[in-house]
Amino acid sequence: MRTQIEPDHRLLTPAEVAAMLRVDPKTVTRWARGGKLSSIRTPGGHRRYSESEVRGLLNGWQSVSLPRASGE
Repeated sequence: MRTQIEPDHRLLTPAEVAAMLRVDPKTVTRWARGGKLSSIRTPGGHRRYSESEVRGLLNGWQSVSLPRASGE
């Protein structure tokens, strides 16, 4: 019997997080080591990330307006 994981509790791989945030998977791992993003470890030692936390981070970034280049 497979256990259904609630959407709020879905776990993502570093590659999935990297694709969502448009960064390299190694950047995601560095952020986890640096405490910017929390992760859990699977029994095999792989990192997994909470989809809700990643979406919150992404939404926070989208609400920040980037400065325009001079002349625009």
